[in-house]
Amino acid sequence: MDAIRLHEYGPATNLRLETVPDPAPGPGDARIAVHAVGLHFIETLMRRGQAVGPHPAPPLPAVLGTEVAGVVESVGEGVPAELVGRRVVTSGVTSGGYASLAVAPASSLATLPGHVDYGPAVAMNTTGATTFGLLELAPLSASDVVLATAAAGGIGTLLVQYARSAGARVIGAAGGPAKVARVEELGADLAVDYRQPGWDKLVREAFGEVTVVFDGVGGELGRAAYELLGRGGRFVVFGSAAGEWFFPGKEDAAARDVTVYEGIAHLLGREGGVGDLSARALDAVADGSLTPAVQAFPLARAAAAHEALESRNTMGKVILVP
Repeated sequence: MDAIRLHEYGPATNLRLETVPDPAPGPGDARIAVHAVGLHFIETLMRRGQAVGPHPAPPLPAVLGTEVAGVVESVGEGVPAELVGRRVVTSGVTSGGYASLAVAPASSLATLPGHVDYGPAVAMNTTGATTFGLLELAPLSASDVVLATAAAGGIGTLLVQYARSAGARVIGAAGGPAKVARVEELGADLAVDYRQPGWDKLVREAFGEVTVVFDGVGGELGRAAYELLGRGGRFVVFGSAAGEWFFPGKEDAAARDVTVYEGIAHLLGREGGVGDLSARALDAVADGSLTPAVQAFPLARAAAAHEALESRNTMGKVILVP
C-alpha cells in the first residue's frame, strides 16, 4: 500500500511517500480502504519529535494520523463479517492514517449516513465533536454577541455557522483577505482581519462589548479578544495557532465576572468520551444544518499539507486523499 512515512524528526519535507506492506487486522479490528484522512495541527508538532499532552513523540519510522474515513475492506477475528463494505469514519486508527489502508478497532467505527461524503465526514468526526463540546461550555442564544478567532479554520467555520443559526450576532476574526471573505460568505455579521492593526476597535465600534469569545489563536490576539468581553462574559479557549496559549489572570477574570473555560481539558475529561458529540456532528452534516469547510491535498503531498498548516495558510479542515 501507499503510506507517508517519517524516518527522522524535523521539517515537513521529511514526510515521504513509500510503498509498505499492507497492515493486517488483528482480533477485534477492521481494515479500511481509506478515502480521506483528517490532519491535526498536533501532528506537525509530533513530526518534529515533540510530545503533545498525552500524545508522545511517535517511535520511528512512523506513519502519522489516527483519523480516516473510508470503506471496511476486511475484518479480524471476532468482528462480524457484515461490516465489510460499510462506509465508516474513525479516529481510532492504530496502524497510521496517512495511508491507503488503515487498521482500527471495529468498536471505534461510526457508520456514515448514506449521502455524506468521506471528506465532510472526516472533517466533522473530531473537529465537529470539538465544536459541539465547546458549545456545551458556552451555549448560545439570540441575545449573544459572539467573537470567534481563527474563524476560517475547521472549528471556526462551524462556530460561525452555529452561532448564526442560534440567532446570535457573530464576529469572525481571520488572517488575510481571502479568509475574511470566506468568513463573510459564512454569514458573519462582521468579518475582520486580525493581521490589521485596530481590528478590535472595529469590533467595539460595531458592537460595543461581546458576550462570548471562542479563541483558537492565543497570544496577543487572544488577549485582544478577551479585552472585548463585557462583564459576565464567557471566554472559551481551544487553540494556540499563534504559538502560545492565552489565559487571562484569575484575579482579572474574577474582577470582571468573566468565566474562563479550557475547551480541550473539557473534552479530554468528559465523562463517557466524545462519541455522542461525533454522532451529533455527523447528523448535522447529514441534515444540512452545518457544512464543514474542507481543504484537500493528495496523499503524496502530505508535506505540503503540513507546511500549509504550520504557516496558517489553510481554510477549513485539512485532509489528505489517497
